[in-house]
Amino acid sequence: MQLKAEPEMAGKIVRCPGCNTKLSIPAMAPASLPAPSGLPAPSGVTPPTSQAPAENDAFGAEYEHGETTPEHTHSAYQPKERGGWEETDPANPNPWLALAIGAVASLAWFGIMFPFGKGAYNAPPVDTMDYLHDLFLERTWVNYMETFFFFWAIGLIYLKIQKLRHQKDAMYLDVLPAELGQEINRENVGHFIDHLYGLPSRLRDSMMVNRIRKGLELFEIRQNNGEVTSMMSAQSDIDGSRIGGSFSLIKVFLWAIPILGFIGTVLGLSQAIGSIDLQVSDISKVMGSLGKVTSGLGTAFDTTLLGLVLAMFLNFPMNAVSKAEDDNLNNIDAFCNEVLMPRLNDGGGVAGGDTNGIMDTLVKAVANAQKDFLVDLNALSKQVKEQADNLDKRAAAHQQRVDAEFAMTLNRMREDLTSAVKDSVKTTTDYTRALSSGIQSLNTLLSELGGKQILIHQVKKKGWFSRE
Repeated sequence: MQLKAEPEMAGKIVRCPGCNTKLSIPAMAPASLPAPSGLPAPSGVTPPTSQAPAENDAFGAEYEHGETTPEHTHSAYQPKERGGWEETDPANPNPWLALAIGAVASLAWFGIMFPFGKGAYNAPPVDTMDYLHDLFLERTWVNYMETFFFFWAIGLIYLKIQKLRHQKDAMYLDVLPAELGQEINRENVGHFIDHLYGLPSRLRDSMMVNRIRKGLELFEIRQNNGEVTSMMSAQSDIDGSRIGGSFSLIKVFLWAIPILGFIGTVLGLSQAIGSIDLQVSDISKVMGSLGKVTSGLGTAFDTTLLGLVLAMFLNFPMNAVSKAEDDNLNNIDAFCNEVLMPRLNDGGGVAGGDTNGIMDTLVKAVANAQKDFLVDLNALSKQVKEQADNLDKRAAAHQQRVDAEFAMTLNRMREDLTSAVKDSVKTTTDYTRALSSGIQSLNTLLSELGGKQILIHQVKKKGWFSRE
């Protein structure tokens, strides 16, 4: 297993995050450190001329501890069956374990406060420690609940700190060793995945290793940097949501503790008002009831004071842990963007890309373009067919309408012509019948006349000055 260490840790003794044994970080001169993989050398530092594998990356120097990574032959690599590993929640602690821690811590705190009590029960405190004893142990049940909720929340924060320490320990793993290749392509991505599966099970179950494993397994199938980037961005959002949601129960306690203080205030005021007795004539009894009033008021104010103080003390570690988890998530995002993604080579770039990868990318691009073209062509053909069918339907409907109009007009013309012909025939018939009757009358007249002569006398017109 290979670990990484920051340059300022050179020469120091640390504990291994995997086996918890003490290790001595070798002292190395800063000038002897080569540049990170794929990045230019720092200004003022001469890079080494040897072709040995890089000994560090962008997150610090590397050194071997325990069993080293075996050499692999890229051409003889046989893919292995991988089922992943069971992932535990990286941010949400066990609430029941935190409950047990809070209960034990509450009992321990009450045990610590118990010896500092002085005087009788509910007697005025004589010093600060006696006042603290009375505040926690001689008030209402509200103070006990506030203390218990406070230590329950502290137990949750403690467990979250342990999970955060586990996530930070995983950051020291060399998850992408340079011995397996300066770049990650489809030929050697399987070796990097196998290397992740060979990491200690305690450390590999972390947000960083899980995200890198998922990214490399997706890259092994798709060989597409864009899809890997999208998947890692989505995984980063999921991890951020998990971290944000892990504070829900602590925020509930942060809200409930002051509310319990206000409840204690109401109870104390009720007790104080209920203890007033002004109906007695004995002044000593009245003064005794006033003592109970002041005791109730003290209970009321002490419960509120304790709730506000505990809420304030709980708010500081909660926000500190929240910021630390956000910083750790940002470090994981930075590692993926600055170390992992620049080393992924899907063959999409001409410079530094292998020919087979380029050809595969081109074939996939052409196939995808052809598939999209066929889909668009089928959609266009369907639309043209629908338009043609619609046009045929409209033409048929128009033809039917024209035929109906033509038949109607023709029938009307035929009826009009028939009516006109009938009228003409009737008129001609009547005229012929009248002509025949006239001819017959003429023939009768001529037969009656026979050979008779018809004298036609001309009548002379008389003038104005005629004698006749």
